[in-house]
Amino acid sequence: MLFSSPLYIFLFLPIVVSIYFWLNARRLVVAGKAWLVISSLFFYGYWDYHYLLLIVVSMLVNYALGNAISSAVAGSVDGRHRPPSKKAMLIFGVLFNLLLLSYFKYFDFFLANINVVFEQNFPMLDLLLPLAISFFTFQQIAYLVDSYRLETREYDFLNYCLFVTFFPQLIAGPIVHHSQMMPQFDSVWNRLLRWRNVAQGSFIFAMGLFKKIVIADSFAVWADQGFDSEQALSFFDAWGASLSYSFQLYYDFSGYCDMAIGAALLFNIRLPINFNSPYKALDIQDFWRRWHITLSNWLRDYLYIPLGGNRGKVSRTYINLFLTFLLGGLWHGAGWTFVVWGALHGMALCVHRLWTRAGFKMAAFPAWLSTFIFANVAWIFFRAESLEDSMRVLKGMAGINGIAFSSSYAEVWNQAVAPAFSVSAEPMLMPVILLYYLSCFATIAFFLPNALQIGGYLPYRGVWAFKRGAIALLFISGVLFYSLVAGIHTTPSTFLYFNF
Repeated sequence: MLFSSPLYIFLFLPIVVSIYFWLNARRLVVAGKAWLVISSLFFYGYWDYHYLLLIVVSMLVNYALGNAISSAVAGSVDGRHRPPSKKAMLIFGVLFNLLLLSYFKYFDFFLANINVVFEQNFPMLDLLLPLAISFFTFQQIAYLVDSYRLETREYDFLNYCLFVTFFPQLIAGPIVHHSQMMPQFDSVWNRLLRWRNVAQGSFIFAMGLFKKIVIADSFAVWADQGFDSEQALSFFDAWGASLSYSFQLYYDFSGYCDMAIGAALLFNIRLPINFNSPYKALDIQDFWRRWHITLSNWLRDYLYIPLGGNRGKVSRTYINLFLTFLLGGLWHGAGWTFVVWGALHGMALCVHRLWTRAGFKMAAFPAWLSTFIFANVAWIFFRAESLEDSMRVLKGMAGINGIAFSSSYAEVWNQAVAPAFSVSAEPMLMPVILLYYLSCFATIAFFLPNALQIGGYLPYRGVWAFKRGAIALLFISGVLFYSLVAGIHTTPSTFLYFNF
């Protein structure tokens, strides 16, 4: 379905941008914001209109609570009346958001485990996870806490709706703060079309679309074949599947983050960076400073520090760190595989902290290699449908089932990918094709500047720096056209983080 794929965003953008700046040019600023909110809700509701009411109710409740908390804080400062407890309202707001998230995302998981532990047979609700509920829930919790800390306030409901629903970052982040976003929308200079931002945003958006449709979706063929098969995997099958998923997820999430930043730039809005070449990290702490940066910051500011951070005993610091990433794993999905994935990263961060406190150091290459191999192994639990599937892949990677490459990969490749690129493959060539893909795109991820650096969104002065002009316009047009053709000839797929 076209409207569930990244091509939807590509077709949706020009219309929304044109009308938004047309309204601003006529000084219809409120109408421009309303148009963005309506467009964003349409963008959200096209996936499943039944959940439009959910996000609207969530915004109404959190907006009312945020204003009540701000008023309570103001009242406690001026001393003119006794306001209701601001802390009680904050606790109520956080619980409201967490219970809403838990009902849709974790209720069936909870029931399934109750049935197993107590040998019951409670029926599953089979709830469809509302799109973006994890992201707009965390974003609004941050808004309530920031209101409590007197770091932000919002008295205009339209502005608040725009803050929550702005479509470039609504579905899969970045998780933004009110103070980061709304001053940009209120800036007079941002109400006019800026061709510099159009050029920069178009380039970054085009690179993101290419990453998703051409690179990530190609790796998905090998990843899905390995993880979704119930057969035992050979050494090459298992390593091919695990590495393919590592790079599928890398280019998929990187592509979304680029498209989000590029799309927002068309509106003169600069989103916070959410992805910065994490496979170049030299340790696991550096990895989390580069991967899903805004989620890492959220977990630090609203979970790790409130738990006590590193202010107490050393043992308590390690417990706080482990719990933060254990819950961060559960945030990604309702399943024991996500719990294990979060626990692995929590333990790795504790080990890293012990290692650095002891004064040990590792040379750059082994530090990078060990970090990447750990991330690759941990991703197995992130991708697998069950712990049994995870062990099946790990056993294959250990060589327990032999080393031969399965011929079934060629059949899947020819059905799913070859139509878009007119490149079919014989079974004997599949290991060569996979090795070629891994070599090319691993080199890009490991050694070359990323799209944000090339596009000038991050500091970079190398030979790859993007320069505006006719050649750049042709390049952008070519990348968009190639991605469009590839997307039409293959089965449309959503971004992986849409599932979280």
